[in-house]
Amino acid sequence: MPSATPRAGLHPSSSVSSLTSVGRGGDTYAAMKSVGGYEQPQSETRYSVMSHQSSVESRVTAAQKKKAKKKRHPITANLSGTRYEVVREICERSGFSITRDEDPNGYLLWNDSFVSTDRISEMKPFQRMNHFPGMGEICRKDCLARNLAKMAKEHAEDYSFVPKTWILPSEYSALQNYAKDLKKKKKPKTFIVKPANGAMGNGISLYKNPEKIPANEHMIVQEYLDKPFLIDGYKCDLRIYVLVTSCDPLRIFLFHDGLLRMSTEKYIQPTDGNIEHLYMHLTNYSVNKHSDNYDKSDSVDTGSKRTLKFLNDYLRRNDYDVPYLWKSITDVIIKTMIVAEPHVLHAYRMCRPGQAPGGDSVCFEILGFDIMLDRKLKPWLLEINRSPSFGTDEQLDYDIKSGVLEDTLRLLNVKASDKRRNLAAQKAESQRRLFQQPTRKAHETLDINEIEKKKLSVERKKEELKDLLSRIRKDAAREDFENRNSGRFRRIFPPNDKFQQEKYATLLSNAFTTFLSGRATSLQKEIARTYNNRLREEDVLDMLAQCEADERDGKSIPTKQRGPVPLSSMPSSRAQMRDEHDHDEDESSDMDGNISEETESRVSSAHHSSRSRPPSAYTNGTASRPTSGRPTSAHQSTSRSLVGLRTGGQRSRSLTRPMSSRNRLIQNGILSSEVDDALIISREREEELTRRTVLSLNEMRIKFPGKTDEEAEWLLDKIHENWKFHKPRIASYWLVKLDSIKRRKVIDIVRSNVRAVLQRTWRCPEVDSLRLYRIINRVFNRLMWSHGQGLWNCFTNSGNAWETIFSKSSESITSVEMNCCRRIVQLCRDCLLIVYQFASDAKGVPQHPPQTESMESPRSRNLSGSQSDKKPQTWTPTQSVSQRISRLYHTRMETIPQTNH
Repeated sequence: MPSATPRAGLHPSSSVSSLTSVGRGGDTYAAMKSVGGYEQPQSETRYSVMSHQSSVESRVTAAQKKKAKKKRHPITANLSGTRYEVVREICERSGFSITRDEDPNGYLLWNDSFVSTDRISEMKPFQRMNHFPGMGEICRKDCLARNLAKMAKEHAEDYSFVPKTWILPSEYSALQNYAKDLKKKKKPKTFIVKPANGAMGNGISLYKNPEKIPANEHMIVQEYLDKPFLIDGYKCDLRIYVLVTSCDPLRIFLFHDGLLRMSTEKYIQPTDGNIEHLYMHLTNYSVNKHSDNYDKSDSVDTGSKRTLKFLNDYLRRNDYDVPYLWKSITDVIIKTMIVAEPHVLHAYRMCRPGQAPGGDSVCFEILGFDIMLDRKLKPWLLEINRSPSFGTDEQLDYDIKSGVLEDTLRLLNVKASDKRRNLAAQKAESQRRLFQQPTRKAHETLDINEIEKKKLSVERKKEELKDLLSRIRKDAAREDFENRNSGRFRRIFPPNDKFQQEKYATLLSNAFTTFLSGRATSLQKEIARTYNNRLREEDVLDMLAQCEADERDGKSIPTKQRGPVPLSSMPSSRAQMRDEHDHDEDESSDMDGNISEETESRVSSAHHSSRSRPPSAYTNGTASRPTSGRPTSAHQSTSRSLVGLRTGGQRSRSLTRPMSSRNRLIQNGILSSEVDDALIISREREEELTRRTVLSLNEMRIKFPGKTDEEAEWLLDKIHENWKFHKPRIASYWLVKLDSIKRRKVIDIVRSNVRAVLQRTWRCPEVDSLRLYRIINRVFNRLMWSHGQGLWNCFTNSGNAWETIFSKSSESITSVEMNCCRRIVQLCRDCLLIVYQFASDAKGVPQHPPQTESMESPRSRNLSGSQSDKKPQTWTPTQSVSQRISRLYHTRMETIPQTNH
């Protein structure tokens, strides 16, 4: 503010600062009169002073109002339900305003004990509660034992991390029978008895004789781990902190540090003389803190309570595998939470019925996992605490628990704008429900024609894709925020490893089947969409663009025909574009010329032979396999499709994206001739690389481990000669015995090698952006359709049914690209047969004994001399099945000539 200057009617000694100070008071005239040397001002002078003073007052009032508005809307936390001072301290440090009374409208609601489901149902979407409904299914000792036992029946190897447990009084007789068997075998064991809903070590006792255990008490009995891992001779267990931020979808975080709790008497295996020494056999802090030997140390390396960082350093010094230990502990935590997920998700959705799947969770939970290590360093789950103690009796308690709370509040991402944003979302949702079009009922859709049905299906698919796109973007934003703000937490579920994610998703699906059998079907589909979604944002955008293109062309959609649509009905290129490139067809080489008569005759003979096998080479001028004696699909429309497809050098637009405005300009002849020439050259090069790809694919063979190519060809011949015998066995092996993961691995044998061929031929390390790879990828997806039914259909009379994925599309592909797809289908068929034969031989029951004198088949005679002279690759009996399967695929490629640009 500028300094005061003398004015008419004011003494020079007066200043604006004095005016400002009195301007904040009451009577302006009286204040001005109190200034020394005041004279009666003129009318205009009085007006200037009053206007300046009023402007200052208005600015001060606006600033005060803005400041008061900020104070009226803080981020409040209701901590009336907790007794821990560290919770209050960390909340204040994180920017929360602690309410004095119990405020039901606070942003954060914290309780040390479980809250009722009614209270969770009444919560607003911007609020957060530190407990999930239904979490008692793993936090009560009896419920944990019951649920883990159910999962162990289906997955015994995956759920072997809990000691053998009995729930009394219902399983008292089973306990006694087990004790009698041990007595007969002279293998005495110790049993530990715990209250079913106990905590803090209360009511725990040990028994050498299980007959003395009370029969009518509600408790659990476990086998005592009598060979634990010891540190300095003392028994110990691990308190591990786990954060669950959401159950829909499930997201689990593991804190990088924790507590190592030790007993206060050196451990001796339980006997009748020391079985009552609880300070020796129990590691609970609530029990050992009353011992005279309890050591409360200020260091993290000494005392009766230490940190998990100390444990890691101790194990490294003694040459233990620390990463493997924590991998095992992480696996135990995830599998335990998978058991809880069906109960928690069901209870949560019952409390929050209007919330959309994948939305922001109003609940979170910090769990304390108690894990004990045995002498072999195997982790054993003891119990789970849903309200772990946040007492800070020692400095290391404060350091660890304050870090858990601080990083938890950061991950929750509670903002003051959540309330306003939530109200706006509720308003938008209400308007959407109010103005949305009523859905057609089943009987109303009977009277509409095929075009309107097509439009309805396209609209329905668009809505599903939009929801999927929204969920993918939200998951990506959430993951990005978690990666930046996780602090000392590490997300362990969903894992980054896709193989592990598929494994846990399978367990999760089985858990829903076990615990929620009535709703398992719908929830399993949701699990597949959430945890096994392979679509990226770009893929969904492509599918949406395709739907919009189909919707624009909806009026010209013909009536749907019965059965697969022949390829001859695919849209052809424009006549003017074909005229421009007629000279390219004339100048092409023999390899790039028309489809050979030999290939068409082979396809024609395949149509008339029900037992013939489709040729392995679909390119022009290449030697193909004889087709006699092989079952094949009937290619009724193949020869017609070869005529109807484009033969020029034009490059089709993307299979999934609509035609851009630039492409429209090209077809309308608006672009300059120079641009047209450049595009023609680019299309010619792409056609050339596609032909080379087909040649390379025709050089590829499926390799049988330990056998030559001739022997592998002979095995395939024998399978097709005895097709009636092998058909039901192959169908049972592919469709029943193999699960989805193993079926995909069979297809991936071909997929990975096809990627390698494309990378070498196109000289492009990232082939995902290539048009040809997108076409091939659609074929692979079709073969995996309906749990592998797509590939099995290739062995039946409807073997060309996969081609309808192109005939039903508004896009068109060239004949060379179709030949490439047919070759890939043939490779996948051969790969399945080889894997089937290999699995049969691995069981020790070879179905075709080798005949060295008559090994040569008609097809093997056509192979080159270099192939026949190649020595067979041997394998040792010590190799595992997975090691031998990894060598199933063999690729032989000729040197690719350099392309002149």
